[in-house]
Amino acid sequence: MTKVLEVRVSPRGDNSFSSQITSAYVGELAAGGAEVTTWNLFEMNLPEFGTTAADAKMAVFSGAEQTAEQKQVWADCEQLFSTFADFDVYAFGLPLWNAGVPYKFKQLIDIITQPGWSFGFDPEAGYSGLLTSKRAFVALTSGVYKPGQSAAFGSDFAEPFIDDWLRFVGINDITVERFSPTVMTADAQADLAVHVASARAAAASLVGALS
Repeated sequence: MTKVLEVRVSPRGDNSFSSQITSAYVGELAAGGAEVTTWNLFEMNLPEFGTTAADAKMAVFSGAEQTAEQKQVWADCEQLFSTFADFDVYAFGLPLWNAGVPYKFKQLIDIITQPGWSFGFDPEAGYSGLLTSKRAFVALTSGVYKPGQSAAFGSDFAEPFIDDWLRFVGINDITVERFSPTVMTADAQADLAVHVASARAAAASLVGALS
């Protein structure tokens, strides 16, 4: 059975446009027989990757003995990564915050993006992603920004960030659904319906490919 992880990166619950789009996507996959799990990052107690975790990481790489506290936080981080890596398809609902990604998403990325877990490194060949044979769907939303506008309407560092990260860890099958702008449009709900339908169509296509 295909295992799908929906990652909601907005604290607005079902009022979030990005979450409504990913919900439609994973709902279609569930109807096709997939097993869906949802992570709401703002409701999760993610491990803090602070001084203790950083020291634990350096102890692993240097061969030093970890303290009990370091062992615990490193085990928590590794468990989160292992759970994340167990899925086949990811659906990220990603709103644009201050030209970038919400801080909770960056926290998740910084925890699970570790050498030997999500990527490898060779001194001659460079980096290589280890999360291969997986797919990703990304719902990007923004209130004012849209591609092609002047800098007076903002910038977008979220899409290049998640695209680069996905490819860095080995996920190259990426579908993007962009709904922007969401507040500078005559009828946001009508526009949203178009993107929800597009997300369902993308999921239906994937169900066909997986069957």
